[in-house]
Amino acid sequence: MQPPSDDRAVGAHADGVASSLSTHGARVEVDKLHKSYVHNGQALKVLWDVDLTLAPGDMVAVVGASGVGKSTFLQLLGTLDLPTSGSIRFDGEELTAMSAARLAEFRNHRIGFVFQFHHLLPEFTAVENVMMPALIQKLPATVARKRAKDILGRVGLSHRFTHRPSELSGGEQQRVALARAMVLEPSLLLADEPTGNLDRATGMAIHELLRELNRERGSTLLVVTHNYDLAQLMPRRLRMVDGGRLVEEAAA
Repeated sequence: MQPPSDDRAVGAHADGVASSLSTHGARVEVDKLHKSYVHNGQALKVLWDVDLTLAPGDMVAVVGASGVGKSTFLQLLGTLDLPTSGSIRFDGEELTAMSAARLAEFRNHRIGFVFQFHHLLPEFTAVENVMMPALIQKLPATVARKRAKDILGRVGLSHRFTHRPSELSGGEQQRVALARAMVLEPSLLLADEPTGNLDRATGMAIHELLRELNRERGSTLLVVTHNYDLAQLMPRRLRMVDGGRLVEEAAA
C-alpha cells in the first residue's frame, strides 16, 4: 500500500465520516469459555470454564505466570482465535456465531490491539503507520491523516509525524502503535504485554497513557501483563491461575 500524499482540508463529507466514529465502551460477557488444543493425540486444556463481564469503560488487568493462558484469552476476546466451547457476547451480540468474514469486519471496526512488539511498518512514517487502519476501512485520506495526527498529538508525538520507526525510541514506537490501535476509536482495546519490551519508567508511562485514553475516550480496556506493579495501576485486576481459570483480586 502506498501512503497517501497530504490532501486539502477535510470537507463536509469527510467530517461526517469522522464524526460517525464516536467512541463508546463495549460490554463484554464471557460465559463458560473453554479452549483446548490437540497435541500428540491428547487434548491440552489452556482455558477452562472462564466467566467474565466487562462493563463499558472498564479498565482491567489480567496477571499471571507465563504459560497459564493469558494471551490465549486475549486472542479469544479479540476474535483472533475461536474457543472450543462457550460464549462471548459483545454488546449483546454473540461473536462465536459469526462467520469468518463477519468476524473480520467486526474486529477491524470495534477492537484495537497493542502488542509487546509494535509491528510498525519500517518504510512508513509515524503518521503513515497510524493512518493504515483508517485507509483499510476506506476512510478518505484526508480524514485518515487528520485522525492520525490528532491521536499522535495526544500521545505526545506531534514532533515525530515524519519520523520512521528506526528514528524513534522504544517508548515512542510503542506510543505510535497505541495511536494506531486508537485511530478508529475502538469500543474495546486489548493490550498484550504492551510494556514487556520497555524499561520500567517507560512502561509506567505507557500504562498511565492507556488509562488516560480510557478515561477520555470511554473504550473498555483489558491489559494482559506479567508485571504486577504495573497491574496495580488498574482499578480492577484478575489473576489467571494454573488450569486456565480467572480469579478476581480484591481492589487495592
